[in-house]
Amino acid sequence: MSKTLFEKIIDREISADIIFEDELCIVIKDISPQAPTHLLIIPKKVIPKLSDSTEDDKQILGHLMLVAGKIADQLGLDETFRLVINNGAKAGQSVFHLHLHLLSGRPLNWPPG
Repeated sequence: MSKTLFEKIIDREISADIIFEDELCIVIKDISPQAPTHLLIIPKKVIPKLSDSTEDDKQILGHLMLVAGKIADQLGLDETFRLVINNGAKAGQSVFHLHLHLLSGRPLNWPPG
């Protein structure tokens, strides 16, 4: 099975603007930003979609949320950001490796597109 784009970034086979990394995840700038701040928070463990996660993934899933808050704080986003997870192609997921979008820096309308 071939690697996802994110696995190649994690393995440093493809370059990315990495702003944070620890043993469980990596945070990069989105190459097609939809807001002034648009980051991707990616677990190092390959989970194709959120709906594919299991009880064993609770620690990773919680960690991703905590990293989002930590990064938002470090960037001075003033607690004003949105997290988005697209689950499946019809929901807009284009890379089948779970990732959170952190968006900030402009008004974010509701409901989203």
